[in-house]
Amino acid sequence: MTAQPADAAARERLRRWRLVLGGDTADGTGCALAGRDAAMDGALGALYGKGDGPREGRERGAGLGASAPSVARWLGDIRRYFPSSVVQVMQRDAIDRLGLSALLLEPEMLEAVEADVHLVGTLLSLNKAMPETTRETARAVVRKVVEDLEKRLATRTRAALGGALDRSARVHRPRHHDIDWNRTIAANLRHYLPDHRTVVPERLVGHGRASQSVRKEVVLCIDQSGSMAASVVYASVFGAVLASMRSVSARLVVFDTAVADLTDRLDDPVDVLFGTRLGGGTDINRALAYCQSQITRPAETVVVLISDLYEGGIRDEMLRRVAAMRASGVQFVALLALSDEGAPAYDREHAAALAALGAPAFACTPDLFPEVMAAAIEKRPLPIPDTS
Repeated sequence: MTAQPADAAARERLRRWRLVLGGDTADGTGCALAGRDAAMDGALGALYGKGDGPREGRERGAGLGASAPSVARWLGDIRRYFPSSVVQVMQRDAIDRLGLSALLLEPEMLEAVEADVHLVGTLLSLNKAMPETTRETARAVVRKVVEDLEKRLATRTRAALGGALDRSARVHRPRHHDIDWNRTIAANLRHYLPDHRTVVPERLVGHGRASQSVRKEVVLCIDQSGSMAASVVYASVFGAVLASMRSVSARLVVFDTAVADLTDRLDDPVDVLFGTRLGGGTDINRALAYCQSQITRPAETVVVLISDLYEGGIRDEMLRRVAAMRASGVQFVALLALSDEGAPAYDREHAAALAALGAPAFACTPDLFPEVMAAAIEKRPLPIPDTS
């Protein structure tokens, strides 16, 4: 007898609930798994199961063991049974729940994992403990992620910032070769002469010869505490993109309780990332003092502070420094995070104090960052996302 569609749908619901609930005797599904389903359940159970010991039937038993071979097999299984986005989440959970960070120091393990921004953050935090035999493999993993991010973000960033730079450099007494004829015609349409079928260009609009000189200076000042790992990765990629634009002078500064200027490495964001040291304390005031000392053209400078604002330095001096930069003409942008995950835990008192100075602090996704930078360059209101 052929099963009715309703019966098939009911069995499928039970199967899914069985995979979710894990097969405890009280899960109420009464559903047994076999074949691919049993293998998927085993992979899930190794990570999310409740106990370490074997259990009866096909119930889940947690634990990947402490050996690289068992973890490598598990990594192969989850890549076989789940899509890439799910694999990345499971890898992250395995590192957090089962303490597998040490195994990432083995080249064979690194070759087996699905690379993403979070894995890069973990590798950077292990950088100092990484043996030489693993370092090149780790750099290859990081480079793959960085190159993927550059492909995704570079074109949009150059387009958004290029347009903003053009508009901010617009002049009304351009040389002949610098005239923007499209904008000039649009600005003079009211002077159209129908009898002569022509527009009299009473006002010329042009860009100036900006391509031959730097027009804007951008300083990325990045908190490298452990919670900011994804932000460090994205900021390094954006820093490299900015540095590749002839009309932008980009500077990259990372800090904890010390300050490191990594501007000379911006041609290779992988070098930038391996120059960071995630973790440790935070001295925002010291970092801003260094950035302030590097500013030579305040009215043409954008400073982007990326931090959760937990200040270990002198709070009042930090705020005075921000106020002084803004008063001098610097465009100051405060980002609580530069990632797809929203704002981390952050110091709300400091965020409110910055907002009172005219520098609202907010989390920013990588896709929104080009628009934020374009608004800062043009000195117009920032596109702050609505988090209500």
